[in-house]
Amino acid sequence: MRDKKLLREKRRKRIRKKVFGTPERPRLCVFRSLNHIYAQIIDDTKGHTLVAASTLDKDLRKLEGHKGNKEFAKKVGELIAERALKLGITKVVFDRAGYKYHGCVKALADAARQKGLQF
Repeated sequence: MRDKKLLREKRRKRIRKKVFGTPERPRLCVFRSLNHIYAQIIDDTKGHTLVAASTLDKDLRKLEGHKGNKEFAKKVGELIAERALKLGITKVVFDRAGYKYHGCVKALADAARQKGLQF
C-alpha cells in the first residue's frame, strides 16, 4: 500500500509541474479518500482557494449512503460548478492529483462539465 501512495505522489508532482491555475483559469483540484471526495478551485498566483466542495458539506452530509462512491462524486461536481458559476468562474484547469481519470474522478469532472464549467 505504501508503494501505491508513493507512486501517486510522484504522479501528482509531475502533473503539478505543468498544471498551474491563473486568475483567468484557476485550477480545479480533486482529492479522494476511501470515505469522501473533495474538490477545490485554486488561484495559484495568490495561493487562495476560491471555491470548495466536498461530501462533508452540510448539503451532502445529511444524505444517506456511502460518500466515497460515484453518485456522491457527481453531486460534489455539480455543487462545485454551481458555486464557481456564482463567482463568475467558467473556465478551469483540471488537476486530477495523480489519480486515474476513472471512476469517481471522472464522475466529478463530467458532472462539473454538465453544469457549465469548461476544461
